[in-house]
Amino acid sequence: MKTTLAALALTLSLILLPHSAQGRSPERAASEAARQNAPAITIWVDASWGFRNQGAANNLSAAHRAFYAQGYRLVSVQPYIENGDLQGFFVSYEKRD
Repeated sequence: MKTTLAALALTLSLILLPHSAQGRSPERAASEAARQNAPAITIWVDASWGFRNQGAANNLSAAHRAFYAQGYRLVSVQPYIENGDLQGFFVSYEKRD
């Protein structure tokens, strides 16, 4: 069920918001998703800058706060690892009922 929701969220975000979350802060991406009344969105949270053991967690927390404040709930966090190194996370949210 969670996998289905995550796939749905990713599909909807690619259809509805193809470029809005790329290269933007989580706060801007969340407010843009809310303004467009998007049912779901997937964003990229980079973990390649700064200290990965603190920076990535702080970036994820900031994204979760921003989307929760705009009426979204977390659906999925998928890490992306390349050549054994954590690069970042694909994070999917959906509009709360």
